[in-house]
Amino acid sequence: MTYIAETIDVAVIGGGHAGCEAALATARMGHKTSMFTMSLDSIAMMPCNPNVGGTSKGHLVREIDALGGEMGKNIDKTYIQSRMLNTAKGPAVHSLRAQADKVKYSHKMKEVLEQTENLSIRQQEIVEVQVEDGKVKAVVTSTGAVYPCKVVVLAGGTYVRSRCLTGEHIEHTGPNGLKTSNTLSDSLKALGIELRRFKTGTPARVDARTVDFSVMEPQHGDKRIVPFSFENKEDDIKRDQYPCYLTYTNEKTHQIIRDNLHRSPMYSGVIEGVGPRYCPSIEDKVVRFADKERHQVFIEPEGENTTEMYVQGMSSSLPEEVQLEMLRSIKGLENVQVMRTGYAIEYDCINPMQLKHSLELKNIEGFFSAGQMNGSSGYEEAAAQGLVAGINAALKVEGREPMIIDRSEGYVGVLIDDLVTKETREPYRMMTSRAEYRLLLRQDNADLRLTQKGYEAGLIKEERYVKFVEKRAAIEAELERLKTVFVGTSEKVQAILEAKGSTLLRSGISLSEILKRPELEYDDFKEVDTDRPELPLEVIEQVMIELRYEGYIVRQQRQVEQFKRLERRLIPKDINYDDVYSLRIEAKQKLEQVRPISIGQASRISGVSPADISMLLVYLEQKGRMEKAQNDEKEEC
Repeated sequence: MTYIAETIDVAVIGGGHAGCEAALATARMGHKTSMFTMSLDSIAMMPCNPNVGGTSKGHLVREIDALGGEMGKNIDKTYIQSRMLNTAKGPAVHSLRAQADKVKYSHKMKEVLEQTENLSIRQQEIVEVQVEDGKVKAVVTSTGAVYPCKVVVLAGGTYVRSRCLTGEHIEHTGPNGLKTSNTLSDSLKALGIELRRFKTGTPARVDARTVDFSVMEPQHGDKRIVPFSFENKEDDIKRDQYPCYLTYTNEKTHQIIRDNLHRSPMYSGVIEGVGPRYCPSIEDKVVRFADKERHQVFIEPEGENTTEMYVQGMSSSLPEEVQLEMLRSIKGLENVQVMRTGYAIEYDCINPMQLKHSLELKNIEGFFSAGQMNGSSGYEEAAAQGLVAGINAALKVEGREPMIIDRSEGYVGVLIDDLVTKETREPYRMMTSRAEYRLLLRQDNADLRLTQKGYEAGLIKEERYVKFVEKRAAIEAELERLKTVFVGTSEKVQAILEAKGSTLLRSGISLSEILKRPELEYDDFKEVDTDRPELPLEVIEQVMIELRYEGYIVRQQRQVEQFKRLERRLIPKDINYDDVYSLRIEAKQKLEQVRPISIGQASRISGVSPADISMLLVYLEQKGRMEKAQNDEKEEC
């Protein structure tokens, strides 16, 4: 028996990281939104690692903030350790990573959701999405409540027909033993949506009171705290930090694992889903890297008010007693007690090639999908998709064009383009190597790249936008000013250079040129640059990066121009690929499956070669000439 409960604009299915960003975006953009979650206690829960950010993922979090999302602000409120990774390398791969207090992170996000205008949170299971004439009509709960709506954002995470496996023990639950959604998959299949089965996993949690930290290597946070949110300053969020600890597996650990591989559901054939290649279980690591004598294991705190610690690097689905044995073979964990046993979890997700770049399904208007439902892994990837899906859902309601971020504009664009264009046969993880233009897509300039888009969509408020415009203008002005300020061969200048171990000058040179030297810093010339303005550190950092990497940046900008040209070469929606002469059968099949919107997107499809693209360009050129000739003929008549 069903009944009409309430008419809403937006229904968000799921209260994880994707669902939270989507619901906040649509509500903040002024649309009546309901977020449906299996449990109010699991909102923004971190069922796996207790951190936000990391290599390439830190880029995503800062881009989320630049667009007007919440993840960066929330981790700034709840971190217990902060570190900038890869600082020995160039700024393109610098990535911020923070350990989170998992409970506080979830509670703070729930608090923000509850206080957001236009947003209601409901502990209800969605079992059906109703579609009429190819458009979203309503969502239906397990209790029979029908919520008519204009758009839906599907963000079910790993809760859709999920099951957890520890050795021979199988539980049909979601993460941390929470309820799973067993009916929604049937509704999605009935709508013609192709589903896949993926797998991920998590390690054991151990009691800190049973760990010998004295024999491990402490890993401390940074003294200088860099906020994730561009709206925060260091002094706003600085606090005492908690250390992590490093230890290693050994040959005994590996032998225990090898002796019990037959009991791992991954190797016994019990698990149907495909696991993540770039975040393997300890069983996978021991098998795939048999020549390695040891693997890193990080013991990480899960919060301020708990003794639970996360065993990073030891994800496992081996039986409980085997997990305990292998943990106790590791230095510092000889007497460890396990508080939560590790497990593998497999779940349903959709084939993301069914989506547009806006994250709307190609065959159902108003139906968006985000997060691990799209075959990705990680909190940050989920949140980024949730934000984009939420923004575009709101724009759909408003009748506006979708916000599309391309590969040259952000890691968010790389993530989404990879998902909807390239065949993803395993959980997708963001990496810096996936971004062709990573020198331009640094985490430090995410606001300069994307705040304008967030403002135009309606998520960035006027006050923040004005500050952003001022910052951008200050950077541009200082870069221009430094070109006009010259230093000569005075004793003071030469003394500065000598003190820094830099080559002395033979003639005058502009500050913009001399500051390109890697051993010199902006403040080195403050005594001779008497007219320089007082600038905040974030502006100075941008100026120095632009100066030092100018040649590389200019080169990548040229590459981006070429990329943009291919993106502008649009492919007609009604194209019949069978008509394209000399196009290989595989290419025809792949192009028909993806239905790319541009030559640029077509060139990134796996199975479509450069020769295929050439044939496609020739066909479009000839077709364009024929259509022009026909139009000219009509005009003459």
